Amino acid sequence: MLVDQDTLDRRLGAEGYLADEGLLTALHLAGTLGLPLLLEGEPGVGKTEVANVLARILGRELIRLQCYEGLDASQALYEWDYPKQLLSLRATEVEGRGVGDLYREEFLLQRPLLRSLRAASGAVLLIDEIDRADSEFEAFLLEFLGDFQITIPEIGTITAASVPFVVLTSNRTRELHDALKRRCLYHWIPFPDAERERAIIRAQAPGLDERSAARLVAAVHRIRGLALLKRPGIAESVSWARGVQTLTREGSSWLEAMRRSAGLLVKHEEDLALLGRHAAEVFGD
Repeated sequence: MLVDQDTLDRRLGAEGYLADEGLLTALHLAGTLGLPLLLEGEPGVGKTEVANVLARILGRELIRLQCYEGLDASQALYEWDYPKQLLSLRATEVEGRGVGDLYREEFLLQRPLLRSLRAASGAVLLIDEIDRADSEFEAFLLEFLGDFQITIPEIGTITAASVPFVVLTSNRTRELHDALKRRCLYHWIPFPDAERERAIIRAQAPGLDERSAARLVAAVHRIRGLALLKRPGIAESVSWARGVQTLTREGSSWLEAMRRSAGLLVKHEEDLALLGRHAAEVFGD
C-alpha cells in the first residue's frame, strides 16, 4: 500500500467508512508488508465493506470469492468451458478441418483466484466468509497465498502480474486452522462504541441530527444487550436510522417511528417478540 496511515484514514472517511485505530493499523501493515488480512467479527460489523472501500481508494478491481460448503479448487481457480470445446470440435468436423488445440485461452473460464493473479494493475481479492468453506479448501488456499501462482497443466505456470491485496473475512462459525492464521495479519472487528457508531450513522443517514443519532444508538446498544438470536450490526443500525427518518418525515413521532421500523434492525420473529416485551426500556430516552 502506497499511502500512509493518516492518508488511509482520510480516504476511508471520504468513502463513508469510519475505521478505528486498530483497523487502520491492520490495513496499513498488511499493505506495507504484503500480508493477507484476516478479519473476524460478528456479522454486520463491516468486514466485507472494508474490501469494497479499499478497492475504491486504491483504484483496484475488486474480485470476490464467496465461500460456501463444498467449494473446491476448480470453482475458485479455473475451469475449462466444455460445452464451448464440444461446439468447436463439432464445427471442425463439419468443416473438415483439423481439431486443433482445445485448451486455448478462449476456452478457459477464469475464476476469482486466477483473475486476481492476472489483474494487470493489481486487485483487491476478497475471500468472503472463509469459515463456511471446508477444511480441505482452507488448506489449498494456504498454498495459494504462499506463492501467488498456479499451474495449469495445459498452459503452464501463471504468476501474479501484481500481488493482490487479499482480505479474508470470517464470522467465526468454526475455528480456522492455525496455519492460515499464521500466514495472515489478524484483526478482530468489534461492534463500535457509541461515539463511533453515532458518527457512522450520521455519515450514512444525511440530515440526522446529533441528538437523534444519540437516541438511535442508545437504543441499538440496549437491544444488543438482550438475549437475541442475532444481534444487529452496523448495516442494520444504518438501515434503521434511514427508516426512522422516512417515517418521521411522513408525520410519525420519533418514538412511534422507532417502534414501527424495528424490522430493519432485528430479523427474527423471536427477536421482535423479545423487543416488544422490552420496548419501554429500549426505546425510552
